[in-house]
Parts: sequence; structure tokens; C-alpha cells
Amino acid sequence: MIDRRTLLLGMTAGLAGCGGPAQAPTGPGPRLAESDSARKLVAAARGQVGVTRHYDSAYTALPFPNGDVPRVKGVCTDVVIRAYRDAFGIDLQALVNADMKQAFAAYPRKWGLTHPDPSIDHRRVPNLARFLARQGAQLPVPTDANWQPGDIFTSAPSNGAGGTGTHIGLVSDVPGARAPMILHNIGGGAREEDALLDWPITGRFRWKV
Repeated sequence: MIDRRTLLLGMTAGLAGCGGPAQAPTGPGPRLAESDSARKLVAAARGQVGVTRHYDSAYTALPFPNGDVPRVKGVCTDVVIRAYRDAFGIDLQALVNADMKQAFAAYPRKWGLTHPDPSIDHRRVPNLARFLARQGAQLPVPTDANWQPGDIFTSAPSNGAGGTGTHIGLVSDVPGARAPMILHNIGGGAREEDALLDWPITGRFRWKV
């Protein structure tokens, strides 16, 4: 079995991010207040638990639009992408691609690309964060536990090699010990865990909820 540190060391071969250790879930508790749309989004993310059982950062050529790798595997961005697709019929692959075609220079240039690639762009944390910011979805990072269900977080877990990776996921409607639990894939598949504050938070977004 490949441990999470091994996954992190190899993650730069494909996607940017989704790495670091996470705590075990504390178990269900009373649900946090949420809007109907946030409830749908959280339920769609939770529906991936037990379905997406593996973390796989390999580059995969995807059909377009509505392309996806087999749901048994994926990375952190796929949890968000699939949740919006399942809850609202929103295709982030197509939306990110359209925005990058319109404003390619506004996106990170970390991978040496000279034009959009619809198979990978939306599955990279920095690109997805930039898209959300350009949609007006970025919010200040709270100094306390004042997160809401359906919020999207980005964070910077250690990559196991003295640096940091990038990670993304959705805030759950279940309270944890210090902050709400999260729905994400940081290794071992989609999970719901009490891990929001395990790594430095780099961004907070609220979109369509």
C-alpha cells in the first residue's frame, strides 16, 4: 500500500496539490445550519465517500465537456468538481476552460502551458481557486470557526519534502472539535474528517450556495 507521504512526493508528476496527513473523523454530530443549495452540495460531496476509494494524480485525457476519470479514483479537486456537477449540473471543466480561453494570462503559469488544456486545467487547485476568485466567490478567511456548510477551502499541507502542496475541499455541515468537518480527498479516497485546521488555510470561497 502506498502511504500518503509517498503520494505527496509523487503528486507533482500530474496535478498540483491535494496532499498532507488528515485526522480520523470524530463522528456525526448535530448538523450546522445551511441553505437548501448548500445542503445539496454537501450531500453530493458526501455521496462520494465510499465510492471514490483511491487518490490518483496521474494526467488523464478527458472527454469534453463533462469529462471525468472513473469515480473510483481522483484527487482533491475532483471532490469539488463532482459535487457541483451532481448537485447543480454545473460543469467546472467547461466553465474553467471557457474562462481560461478568455483570460489565459490571468491564470497561474506554473506548468509551462501556452494554451488551455481541458483535461487538466480545472483539476489543478491554483486554477480552480483563480476561477472562483474571478467569479467573485472569494471571502476573507475567518479568524475563528465561522465557516459555513458548502464553503470551499484551499490550504497548504506539507508535501513531505520540506515544502508545501496545495489542497482543496468542501466544508461539511457536521461540527468538528475546532471547526466544521470537511469533505475532501487527500489520500485514500473521498472522506469526511475533522481536518480543516490541520494545515494553513490559503483561501475561502462561497459559490452558488
